[in-house]
Amino acid sequence: MFFDDTQHEDQDRLVRASLAGLTLGISPASVILTYLDWLSSLALSPGTQTHLVLKAMKKQLRLISWASHSALNPDAEPCIEPLPQDRRFRDPAWRLFPYNIIYQSFLLKQQWWYNATTGLRGLSPHHEQAVEFGARQWLDVFSPSNYLLTNPVVIRKTLKSGGANLLNGMQYWCEDIQNHTLGKKPKGTENYVVGRDVAVTPGKVVYRNHLIELIQYSPGSEKVYSTPLLIVPAWIMKYYILDLSPHNSLVKYLVERGHTVFMISWRNPTVEDRDLGMDDYRRQGILESLDVIGDIVPHQKIHAVGYCLGGTLLAITASAMARDGDDRLASLTLLAAQTDFREAGELMMFIDEKQLTFLEDLMWAQGILDTKQMSGVFQLLRSNDLIWSRLVNEYLLGTRQPINDLIAWNSDATRMPYRMHSEYLRNLFLNNDLAEGRLRVDHRPVTVSNIQVPIFCVGTEWDHVAPWRSTYRLNLLSDAPEITFLLTNGGHNAGIISPPEYSHRHYRMATAIQGDTYIDPDTWLERTPRQPGSWWPAWQSWLAERSGPFAQSPNVGSKSYPSLADAPGSYVHQE
Repeated sequence: MFFDDTQHEDQDRLVRASLAGLTLGISPASVILTYLDWLSSLALSPGTQTHLVLKAMKKQLRLISWASHSALNPDAEPCIEPLPQDRRFRDPAWRLFPYNIIYQSFLLKQQWWYNATTGLRGLSPHHEQAVEFGARQWLDVFSPSNYLLTNPVVIRKTLKSGGANLLNGMQYWCEDIQNHTLGKKPKGTENYVVGRDVAVTPGKVVYRNHLIELIQYSPGSEKVYSTPLLIVPAWIMKYYILDLSPHNSLVKYLVERGHTVFMISWRNPTVEDRDLGMDDYRRQGILESLDVIGDIVPHQKIHAVGYCLGGTLLAITASAMARDGDDRLASLTLLAAQTDFREAGELMMFIDEKQLTFLEDLMWAQGILDTKQMSGVFQLLRSNDLIWSRLVNEYLLGTRQPINDLIAWNSDATRMPYRMHSEYLRNLFLNNDLAEGRLRVDHRPVTVSNIQVPIFCVGTEWDHVAPWRSTYRLNLLSDAPEITFLLTNGGHNAGIISPPEYSHRHYRMATAIQGDTYIDPDTWLERTPRQPGSWWPAWQSWLAERSGPFAQSPNVGSKSYPSLADAPGSYVHQE
C-alpha cells in the first residue's frame, strides 16, 4: 500500500482537529507546556517556595486576627479589598458573619495565587500571563458568590420570595438549554429585527460582490460636506453595531450632520469561502469600495474609518496605497484597532506556535472558524461579567437582564474563513509583521510609517480585545503629519457606541504633530485632562475641519453603480 507525501500530515491534522472540537480550539500541548514551565521555574526557586509558604501563614493569621476584631466591631475595615473591577462582594450582606469570613478568605487565596504565578525568575512572560489567567479562572469557579449556600444575597432573595427566584432560575435555565440545543438566539432578540428595529438608517446598496455589499446612506440635508466617508467594520460581527437603534446609531449621527456616509456590509462566509485571504478582503472590500465611491462622488478624497479588525485591514490598505502613490484618502480614523500587536492583551495567551497550529488544523478541517468557538474565548476574557455574574443573576437570583440592541447584536455573530483567520493570527498576532515591516502586500513590504494623512485613533479604557495601550503604539509607528489619540471610557463595543445623550461618558484627547517628542501612554494619561461627555462630537468636529466646504448632496448611486436594494441589504441577514 502506498501513501502520498502529504497523507500522513492530513491524518495528523484530522486527529488534532477532532481533539480541538472537544477543547474549543485550545491546545492541550500548549497548556501542558505552560504549566510545566511554571512548575519547573517554581521547583528551582526554593527561596520563592519558602516565601510563598510564609505568605500563606501570614495571610491565615491575618484572617484570624481580623475575624476576631470584626466579631467585636462589625464595622471594622476588611483586611483585603476586592479589585476595583470586581463587583461580586459589593452588597452589604457580605459584611455579615459568616459571609464576611468566607469572602475575605477567598480574596486572600486569590491574592496568594497571584503571588504564586507571577514574578518567577526565568518564567516567560507569555507563560506567566497564561498561568495567572488560568489560576484566576479556576478560582472564579469556586467563588462563594456562585453558590446558594455561600451567597448571602441569594439566601436573602430566596427567603424573601419563598424560593420563587430559584423556580424562575430553573425556568431560565431550561429555556437557555432549549435555545442552545435548537440553535436559537437568546429570548428577547426578536425585539431587535435587522432592518426594522436596528440598521434602519435610510440608504441603498450601490455595489455588491462576493464578499461585500456597499451601502450609501441617504443624505440628511440638501447640502453636505464635499468629502465622503467610508466605514470599514470588522467582519467578525455584523456591521450594524455602527447603525444600531436610531438613538445610538453612529451612521445616523454623521448623516444628520452633513456627512456622506458609505458602509461596507461583509458577507457571512461559508465552507466554500475557506480560501479567502486577507488580501481578498483588502481588494474586494476596501479597494473596490473606494473605486465605487470615486465614481459616485468624483474628484474628492475620502475619509476612511476602520473599526477593530476592519481598522487593522484599513491601516494595511492605507500603508500600501501610500507606498504606491495612491492619494485617494483624506484622513484615517481607527476605532479600537491595533497596528502593533506586541501588547495585544489577554488574547495573546491563546496565541503561540502550538496553539495556533492546533487552531489552524481545526479551521482546516471545518473550512471556517465557527461563531461558538470564537465567542467562548471572548467570554473567558471577562468570565466574571459574561459567565459567572450572568449565571448568578439569572439562575440563582432569578432575574433576567433585559435584552438591549447591543446584546442582540452581540448574538448575531459571523464565521471566519480558514485562510484569512490563519493569516491574521499568524502574521499579525503571532509575528507582528505589520509593526516590524515584514508584512507584504502585492509581494512588497508595507509599513504604517508611509501613511501621510491625518490620523484619528480611538482607544477604550476597558478594552479586552484591543487594549488602549496597544492601540496607542500607533504613535511609535506612524510618521503622519498629525495623530490625534482619544481615550474614551467603556469597553471594546460600549466605548465606541457613545451617543451624546448617554450620561456618565468621558474622554481624553490630544494631538501630536510630526516631529513632537514621543510620550509614553502612562505619561499621556497623566497629562491629558479628562473631558465630560461623548467623544462623537469631538471626532465629528475633527472630520468637519477636514471635509471641505458644503456642496450639493450627491445622488445615491450613479449610472455605473445603480441602487441594487434598500439598506441594510441582504448580506447582513445571512445566518
